Amino acid sequence: MLSKKPLPLSKVYQLIEPGPVVMVTTANKEKANIMTMAWHMMVDFEPPLIACVISNRNYSFKLLTKTKVCVINIPTVELIKEVVGVGKTMGAKIDKFKKFNFTQEAASLVDVPMIKECYANLECKIVDTRLAKKYNIFIFEVVKAWITPAKKRPKTIHHVGNGLFIIDGKTMKLPFQSRKKE
Repeated sequence: MLSKKPLPLSKVYQLIEPGPVVMVTTANKEKANIMTMAWHMMVDFEPPLIACVISNRNYSFKLLTKTKVCVINIPTVELIKEVVGVGKTMGAKIDKFKKFNFTQEAASLVDVPMIKECYANLECKIVDTRLAKKYNIFIFEVVKAWITPAKKRPKTIHHVGNGLFIIDGKTMKLPFQSRKKE
């Protein structure tokens, strides 16, 4: 007899948490926008490439396909109410910077604002859109990265589904040995 019970396939995403919740900023000439995003992953390390899932129903999708640039902003737990609020509102209809009291900070290499209140900011350009039409996946290259040095060991937010979050916590350091070449 099995010691486990079946899990509905619609709940699998709750088991595969990809990393911290981030806020993606995009902009056109008229307006900047913010969207909350939880589905992303590292694809390569040098240069840093990040795959992000952004629905074609989102205002940010339209801005990204037009401008080809964004900033991935990494908030900490202190901003959780704002992060959730941003995720529940539509950028085409309101100014999320104003509504959630975020400060726009100029990026250095892309024409999109960073969120000053976030712990880290990654200026990005799209390098691959082949999966965007079918799967809503963009591949971004990070062209400049910023971090707030005053924040030591910030606690990031991790979404595990249905309004449930885990806050980054305890760290462990294990001995590291590099692999021997075969």
